[in-house]
Amino acid sequence: MNYEFVRTWISSGYFLSTSLLMEARKQGAEKALSFKHCSKKPCDCGAGSPAARRSSAPSAAGAGGDAAAPSVSRRAPRAAMLCRFASAGRSSAKLVAPLGCLVSRQKHTLPDLPYDYAALEPHINAEIMQLHHSKHHATYVNNLNVVEEKYKEALAKGDVTTQVSLQPALKFNGGGHINHTIFWTNLSPNGGGEPKGELMEAIKRDFGSFANFKEKLTALSVGVQGSGWGWLGYNKEQGRLQIAACANQDPLQGTTGLIPLLGIDVWEHAYYLQYKNVRPDYLKAIWNVINWENVSSRYATCKK
Repeated sequence: MNYEFVRTWISSGYFLSTSLLMEARKQGAEKALSFKHCSKKPCDCGAGSPAARRSSAPSAAGAGGDAAAPSVSRRAPRAAMLCRFASAGRSSAKLVAPLGCLVSRQKHTLPDLPYDYAALEPHINAEIMQLHHSKHHATYVNNLNVVEEKYKEALAKGDVTTQVSLQPALKFNGGGHINHTIFWTNLSPNGGGEPKGELMEAIKRDFGSFANFKEKLTALSVGVQGSGWGWLGYNKEQGRLQIAACANQDPLQGTTGLIPLLGIDVWEHAYYLQYKNVRPDYLKAIWNVINWENVSSRYATCKK
């Protein structure tokens, strides 16, 4: 699974530009040139060594103007310059490495469910789970791989227009992959009930009670127009829990900055075969399979 890169990419709204590639190539060329003269070790020419620095530094007497000019060979300034090029070349490796990662990355794959398709019945039936996971989520994964391949080609060509035009598809399919990967772990055949420990205390602190939190998130999710998600997230800057709705497959963290803890999919493909167009009935049922251990684990992790 390789969706962390996508999440960061969407969150920053950032794409690699042609100028960045040109700078990387330029610095890489300097590296190749400079290492003909200087190795990663102190240079054979002596430039940059303690002895060279001592010999090129003005003496204390020189400050008063009585001492002779510093004893520096004609070769030292050129050698020192080459050493600086070598240092810049080594630094460029840090820039070039992430670019290589984009090219050589592994393809995204559909994660296995931690339970059988029928495990969440009667609350979510097996047919819905099978279609939702093996068809809908799989489509997001496949499309994400296609989009990233096109982006890689556009990046190699320096085609910024195409890079920009691919951003909506990256957001939609990348978000779909991120959201569903969280969603499957948020559910469990042994779920339901109420959370415990720190998460429960945080819910009471920020929503007054668990019942009040459940009512608010349900109402928010019912009210999503068209397709989207209802979320419980963590606001790291404020140190508190928040609920939010996201349209379509917009990822929570990438579009709001909240760290996702619990996501409820309210696209019709998540419930229509069983609940038809009655979304409130689906939302009433899904609380019976919420995996509070997983949500609590996410909460503990994001607080670190």
